Amino acid sequence: MASLLSHPAVPLVAAAVLGPSKVSRRLLLVAATASVFPDLDVIGSWLGVPYSHPFGHRGFTHSIGFGILLGLVAIPFAARLKAAPHIVFFLVALSAISHGVLDAMTDGGLGVAFLWPFSDNRFFLPWRPIQVTPMRIDGLFSREGLRIVGSEIAVIWLPALVIGGLACRYANKRNGF
Repeated sequence: MASLLSHPAVPLVAAAVLGPSKVSRRLLLVAATASVFPDLDVIGSWLGVPYSHPFGHRGFTHSIGFGILLGLVAIPFAARLKAAPHIVFFLVALSAISHGVLDAMTDGGLGVAFLWPFSDNRFFLPWRPIQVTPMRIDGLFSREGLRIVGSEIAVIWLPALVIGGLACRYANKRNGF
Protein backbone atom coordinates (compact mmCIF):
# COMPACT_ATOMS: atom_id res chain seq x y z
CA MET A 1 0.00 0.00 0.00
CA ALA A 2 1.00 3.59 -0.32
CA SER A 3 1.62 4.98 3.16
CA LEU A 4 -0.96 6.83 5.24
CA LEU A 5 1.26 9.87 4.80
CA SER A 6 0.69 10.00 1.03
CA HIS A 7 -3.01 9.24 0.57
CA PRO A 8 -4.04 12.79 1.63
CA ALA A 9 -2.11 14.23 -1.33
CA VAL A 10 -5.15 13.70 -3.59
CA PRO A 11 -7.68 15.66 -1.49
CA LEU A 12 -5.08 18.38 -0.91
CA VAL A 13 -4.57 18.81 -4.66
CA ALA A 14 -8.31 18.64 -5.35
CA ALA A 15 -8.90 21.32 -2.73
CA ALA A 16 -6.20 23.51 -4.32
CA VAL A 17 -7.79 23.06 -7.74
CA LEU A 18 -11.32 23.80 -6.49
CA GLY A 19 -10.16 26.65 -4.27
CA PRO A 20 -10.98 27.75 -0.72
CA SER A 21 -14.30 29.28 -1.76
CA LYS A 22 -15.57 25.77 -2.56
CA VAL A 23 -13.59 23.62 -0.10
CA SER A 24 -13.67 24.64 3.55
CA ARG A 25 -11.05 23.49 6.01
CA ARG A 26 -13.63 21.21 7.59
CA LEU A 27 -14.35 19.56 4.26
CA LEU A 28 -10.64 19.20 3.55
CA LEU A 29 -10.17 17.45 6.90
CA VAL A 30 -13.07 15.07 6.15
CA ALA A 31 -11.69 14.39 2.66
CA ALA A 32 -8.20 13.71 4.02
CA THR A 33 -9.75 11.29 6.51
CA ALA A 34 -11.71 9.63 3.68
CA SER A 35 -8.43 9.18 1.79
CA VAL A 36 -7.01 6.96 4.55
CA PHE A 37 -10.31 5.42 5.72
CA PRO A 38 -10.10 2.37 3.40
CA ASP A 39 -7.14 1.05 5.38
CA LEU A 40 -9.43 0.41 8.34
CA ASP A 41 -9.81 -2.98 6.68
CA VAL A 42 -6.64 -3.90 8.57
CA ILE A 43 -8.97 -4.57 11.51
CA GLY A 44 -10.15 -7.62 9.57
CA SER A 45 -6.57 -8.88 9.44
CA TRP A 46 -6.34 -8.58 13.22
CA LEU A 47 -9.57 -10.61 13.45
CA GLY A 48 -8.26 -13.34 11.16
CA VAL A 49 -9.91 -12.34 7.87
CA PRO A 50 -7.62 -13.58 5.06
CA TYR A 51 -6.01 -10.90 2.90
CA SER A 52 -7.62 -12.38 -0.25
CA HIS A 53 -11.17 -12.33 1.21
CA PRO A 54 -13.51 -9.58 -0.07
CA PHE A 55 -13.44 -8.17 3.48
CA GLY A 56 -9.65 -8.55 3.69
CA HIS A 57 -7.04 -5.90 2.97
CA ARG A 58 -7.63 -4.01 -0.29
CA GLY A 59 -11.07 -5.60 -0.53
CA PHE A 60 -14.43 -3.85 -0.38
CA THR A 61 -13.18 -0.71 1.41
CA HIS A 62 -10.90 -0.05 -1.56
CA SER A 63 -13.70 -0.38 -4.14
CA ILE A 64 -15.22 2.36 -6.25
CA GLY A 65 -18.63 1.51 -4.78
CA PHE A 66 -17.36 2.06 -1.24
CA GLY A 67 -15.95 5.45 -2.24
CA ILE A 68 -19.27 6.46 -3.77
CA LEU A 69 -21.10 5.27 -0.65
CA LEU A 70 -18.79 7.32 1.57
CA GLY A 71 -19.45 10.37 -0.62
CA LEU A 72 -23.21 9.82 -0.33
CA VAL A 73 -22.98 9.45 3.46
CA ALA A 74 -21.16 12.80 3.64
CA ILE A 75 -23.82 14.79 1.71
CA PRO A 76 -26.16 15.36 4.70
CA PHE A 77 -23.25 17.06 6.48
CA ALA A 78 -22.68 19.61 3.69
CA ALA A 79 -23.96 22.57 5.74
CA ARG A 80 -21.68 21.65 8.65
CA LEU A 81 -18.79 21.25 6.23
CA LYS A 82 -19.59 24.68 4.79
CA ALA A 83 -19.69 23.41 1.22
CA ALA A 84 -22.20 22.61 -1.49
CA PRO A 85 -23.56 19.04 -1.37
CA HIS A 86 -22.19 18.17 -4.82
CA ILE A 87 -18.71 19.37 -3.80
CA VAL A 88 -18.88 17.35 -0.58
CA PHE A 89 -19.89 14.23 -2.51
CA PHE A 90 -17.25 14.73 -5.18
CA LEU A 91 -14.35 15.42 -2.84
CA VAL A 92 -15.13 12.69 -0.30
CA ALA A 93 -15.80 10.05 -2.99
CA LEU A 94 -12.70 11.07 -4.98
CA SER A 95 -10.56 10.93 -1.84
CA ALA A 96 -11.74 7.44 -0.88
CA ILE A 97 -11.51 6.08 -4.44
CA SER A 98 -8.04 7.56 -4.89
CA HIS A 99 -6.83 5.36 -2.03
CA GLY A 100 -7.44 2.23 -4.09
CA VAL A 101 -5.93 3.82 -7.18
CA LEU A 102 -2.69 4.63 -5.35
CA ASP A 103 -2.61 1.13 -3.84
CA ALA A 104 -3.07 -0.34 -7.32
CA MET A 105 0.10 1.51 -8.32
CA THR A 106 2.22 -0.38 -5.77
CA ASP A 107 4.59 -3.22 -6.50
CA GLY A 108 3.14 -5.66 -3.96
CA GLY A 109 0.04 -7.29 -2.59
CA LEU A 110 -2.84 -9.01 -4.36
CA GLY A 111 -4.33 -6.02 -6.13
CA VAL A 112 -7.42 -3.92 -5.39
CA ALA A 113 -11.08 -5.04 -5.50
CA PHE A 114 -12.21 -1.98 -7.48
CA LEU A 115 -15.40 -3.62 -8.75
CA TRP A 116 -16.69 -5.14 -5.50
CA PRO A 117 -19.60 -6.09 -4.97
CA PHE A 118 -19.95 -6.95 -8.66
CA SER A 119 -16.66 -8.81 -8.78
CA ASP A 120 -14.14 -10.10 -6.24
CA ASN A 121 -11.35 -9.82 -8.82
CA ARG A 122 -8.43 -7.66 -7.81
CA PHE A 123 -6.54 -5.35 -10.11
CA PHE A 124 -3.29 -3.46 -10.40
CA LEU A 125 -2.71 -0.54 -12.72
CA PRO A 126 -0.28 -1.14 -15.59
CA TRP A 127 2.14 1.43 -14.10
CA ARG A 128 3.28 0.36 -10.61
CA PRO A 129 6.07 2.72 -9.48
CA ILE A 130 5.14 2.92 -5.77
CA GLN A 131 6.96 0.53 -3.49
CA VAL A 132 4.63 -1.23 -1.08
CA THR A 133 4.74 0.14 2.47
CA PRO A 134 5.37 -2.10 5.46
CA MET A 135 2.16 -2.83 7.39
CA ARG A 136 3.86 -1.94 10.68
CA ILE A 137 4.56 1.69 11.57
CA ASP A 138 8.07 0.94 12.84
CA GLY A 139 8.90 -0.48 9.40
CA LEU A 140 8.21 2.93 7.89
CA PHE A 141 11.13 4.42 9.85
CA SER A 142 13.65 1.75 8.86
CA ARG A 143 16.20 2.19 6.06
CA GLU A 144 13.82 0.33 3.71
CA GLY A 145 10.88 2.44 4.91
CA LEU A 146 12.72 5.66 4.16
CA ARG A 147 13.50 4.40 0.65
CA ILE A 148 9.78 3.70 0.19
CA VAL A 149 8.86 7.18 1.42
CA GLY A 150 11.32 8.52 -1.15
CA SER A 151 9.45 6.69 -3.93
CA GLU A 152 6.17 8.20 -2.70
CA ILE A 153 7.68 11.68 -2.69
CA ALA A 154 8.77 11.22 -6.31
CA VAL A 155 5.58 9.60 -7.62
CA ILE A 156 2.84 11.16 -5.46
CA TRP A 157 3.96 14.33 -3.69
CA LEU A 158 6.05 16.02 -6.39
CA PRO A 159 3.30 15.74 -9.03
CA ALA A 160 0.74 16.80 -6.39
CA LEU A 161 2.79 19.89 -5.53
CA VAL A 162 3.20 20.81 -9.19
CA ILE A 163 -0.53 20.41 -9.93
CA GLY A 164 -1.54 22.22 -6.74
CA GLY A 165 0.94 25.02 -7.41
CA LEU A 166 -0.29 25.47 -10.97
CA ALA A 167 -3.91 25.51 -9.77
CA CYS A 168 -3.12 28.18 -7.17
CA ARG A 169 -1.20 30.23 -9.70
CA TYR A 170 -4.07 30.01 -12.20
CA ALA A 171 -6.58 31.02 -9.51
CA ASN A 172 -4.45 33.98 -8.44
CA LYS A 173 -4.00 35.11 -12.04
CA ARG A 174 -7.73 34.82 -12.68
CA ASN A 175 -8.45 36.88 -9.55
CA GLY A 176 -5.94 39.56 -10.55
CA PHE A 177 -3.19 38.71 -8.03
